[in-house]
Amino acid sequence: MPAGLKDVAARAGVSIKTVSNVVNGYVHVAPATRARVQAAIDALGYVPNMAARQLRSGRSGVIALAVPELQSPYFAEIAGLIVQAAERRSWTVLIDQTDGQAERERDLVEGLRRHAIDGLIFSPLALAGEELALRDGTPMVLLGERVWHGPADHVAIDNTAAAADATRHLTALGRRRIAAIGVQDRPSAVTAHQRLAGYRAALAEAGLPVDPALEMPADGFHRVDGAAAMARLFDLESPPDAVFCFNDLLALGAMRTLLSRGVSVPGDVALIGFDDIEDGRFSTPTLSTVAPDAPRIAQLAVDLLAERLSDGPAAAGAPRELRVDHRLVARESTSG
Repeated sequence: MPAGLKDVAARAGVSIKTVSNVVNGYVHVAPATRARVQAAIDALGYVPNMAARQLRSGRSGVIALAVPELQSPYFAEIAGLIVQAAERRSWTVLIDQTDGQAERERDLVEGLRRHAIDGLIFSPLALAGEELALRDGTPMVLLGERVWHGPADHVAIDNTAAAADATRHLTALGRRRIAAIGVQDRPSAVTAHQRLAGYRAALAEAGLPVDPALEMPADGFHRVDGAAAMARLFDLESPPDAVFCFNDLLALGAMRTLLSRGVSVPGDVALIGFDDIEDGRFSTPTLSTVAPDAPRIAQLAVDLLAERLSDGPAAAGAPRELRVDHRLVARESTSG
């Protein structure tokens, strides 16, 4: 006969209610107790009756994740980490791609594309403020830089500080003509605005002037954009001796242009990116970068959503703004 809640409770030495709380993902369970219950579940091979659980709770056990693009290694990594965190709560994740288009993001928040989901984790690019309020009251957690002080819990890193750290790394190497690749003028390009601000702040700190010719626009944050931007930089009369790229894909494209022109990295040009994607760890040279704590971002997003779905005080509390740490990773593209 399959093991039941009573069997798990007896083996773990806890009440049936405690086992139920662990199975249903309630956050207010002591870590040691949760571990003991999970060990009993694993030992007995207990499998929750999902249909009965959903009927009792009125929930589907399904959440949605919406990101701008899945071809981006950063968003792909975040999606995978969120799926893993959700699996630990026996949740299924539906993944949607918005392409950063206002109409698709608006459809999402107005409920046209959601089907019996318990909550939403959403990284918006086009919408902001109250436009992001879900019409049916479904719990939501926001990711990324687009929204601060919005209608839902929000998890992000400090992009301005992180960009300043990347640029500061280059100034500490003695580089004095430092370019930036990834500048974007449109209002929705908040990530680019914040990283440009951090870049400028670090230049000012080092006593270096801001040179508009070195602030290179990019239509997108992909390899082809980085390659084209670097080619324009090296058509200048005075090319840069270092470049901060607003993400790693831009940096990898820029590196290709440099190497194809016989420019030494980092001998002639030091290069740093942002995101710490896997490709940068295997490029030649390996890519220096800023590494957001992606596992922490994913875990926090799922935990915040679970709190909103619980019956505890957080369920109806005010939206929370949580910042996640980042670290600078120096590799061969800056240190040789």
